[in-house]
Amino acid sequence: MKHIAMSAALAALATAPALAEVESQDPIRLTTHDWTGQIVNATILQDVLEKAGYNTELVQADYIAQFAGLKTGDLHVAVEMWETTGREAMDEAVATGNVVNMGEGGLVAIEEWWYPSYMEDRCPGLPNWEALKDCASEFATSETAPMGRYLGGPVTWGGFDEERVEALGLDFEVVHAGTDAALFAELESAYQREAPIILWVYTPHWASVKYDGKFIEFPPYSKECYEDPAASVNPDATYDCAKPSGPIWKVAWAGVEEKWPGAAEIIRNYTLTNEEMSAMVSAVDLDGKSIEAVAEEWMAANEEKVDGWIN
Repeated sequence: MKHIAMSAALAALATAPALAEVESQDPIRLTTHDWTGQIVNATILQDVLEKAGYNTELVQADYIAQFAGLKTGDLHVAVEMWETTGREAMDEAVATGNVVNMGEGGLVAIEEWWYPSYMEDRCPGLPNWEALKDCASEFATSETAPMGRYLGGPVTWGGFDEERVEALGLDFEVVHAGTDAALFAELESAYQREAPIILWVYTPHWASVKYDGKFIEFPPYSKECYEDPAASVNPDATYDCAKPSGPIWKVAWAGVEEKWPGAAEIIRNYTLTNEEMSAMVSAVDLDGKSIEAVAEEWMAANEEKVDGWIN
């Protein structure tokens, strides 16, 4: 019986994936922010790194201010920097030489003003942004009337919404939700009552799938629109165009590649898709599953892919 048990153990070892060499037992600190998808993303990467034998920590940090810690090495990895809102801060940090762009994370971001389709009867001309000039009051609340209310994300998300309202001459007051959860709780409440609302919606996320609505069509984004007043519709202002869209990037403290080269390779390889992320955020926010459970389910369903990243 001992020989049988030993043979079984050796067979298991022969078929198990080889772990990446762990160069240091010091914890790799991954940042988390204030929206579900990002925490899911960081938790899965944490699980992947720990399967490879690395020690990790999740550290809550501000989305933009985290770069101070990434530059010094107090923080190590940020798994989501959105092209839509984080590119400027990311490029500045990378230019210092202390932060490294670790490549695209597989997710493609859209962040923009969004409204439920029932608002089209109250504001003819939507989704064209110019319709908002004539019907801002249709989006008013008791706190903002007669001005319309635009419900933005938490202040830390950035996005230049105040600047765009001013540049395009829109009679809207920007009101920031305190948290990601509060943002979508208000959407749920308004949608059920067909109450007026226009707000920041992003993808990948479940909201644009669950609810019938559209993104506002602003003048096309260009880098010049954010820098040169002459580049878009208002010759006297910047930010008079749509938000950018594009990849969600991974970034890291430059020292990660020297201290944990195996982990750096895993981080570069690691990706998720919009479909995967939307389903996982829905499982957490709508079905009540824990982030840890959702991450474990993803790991179990993608074992071969994970082993390929590690090896």
